[in-house]
Amino acid sequence: MSWYGFFKVPFTQFVKHGYKATITGAENIPATGPVILASNHVSYADTFLTPALIKRQVTLPVKAEAFRRDQGPKWAVIGWFLKAVGMVPLDRSGGRAALDGLGPVIEALEQGRVVGIYPEGTRSPDGRLYQGKTGVARLALSTGAPVVPVGILDADIAGTKFGIPWVERPRIIVGEPLDFSVWKGMQDDRAMGRWVTDEVMAAIQKLTGQTYVQAYAASVKSGSMDAAEADRRVRERPGGGPPPKEPTGGLS
Repeated sequence: MSWYGFFKVPFTQFVKHGYKATITGAENIPATGPVILASNHVSYADTFLTPALIKRQVTLPVKAEAFRRDQGPKWAVIGWFLKAVGMVPLDRSGGRAALDGLGPVIEALEQGRVVGIYPEGTRSPDGRLYQGKTGVARLALSTGAPVVPVGILDADIAGTKFGIPWVERPRIIVGEPLDFSVWKGMQDDRAMGRWVTDEVMAAIQKLTGQTYVQAYAASVKSGSMDAAEADRRVRERPGGGPPPKEPTGGLS
């Protein structure tokens, strides 16, 4: 048994019988081959709820600094654990570095693995769905992997029990795969990246019913955008309309 399987067994039992979590639509996740699981992000619990409830191993991108082993014994153990269970480093510094930092995630997909990603980039500050960052589109357009939308509901932390953050009856809803492979190779096209990202976020919104805000969650959490401005940016759905370019025979 792998380290992932070793740790997953108790986590799965805890999530099912402690939190009484449920999942519907798990059959929408392809049984083999690369898959991108794209989810809304409402609480810390999201990171282990979905992996615990599906059969396939899920690789999650984790901030690259967590893998450093020169920060003391605690971080050395954390870095070992993350690597042992198959997590991959992600550069979250922004800009070109962040795009280049997707390399380990793309490599995981090229190996046929399931990668979980939160396109909002951070937890929602108020339970609404915020604009997705285009990394999810870059992954899909670079690899041709299908994007499976995932909606997480009722996963807010409701206090603690036995010193453990507690969630009451969270629900995971898995939607049908989105196939963008006809546009494979267009990962550097900004308009295409935005359209794909908005389509993914719209699919997530359909599962969760969340109000959509056309702004980045990080802007609200940091205080650079106030609540009134966020309210003015509420939209019926992300994006909309046809893709910006028709696929051509020259794409690969």
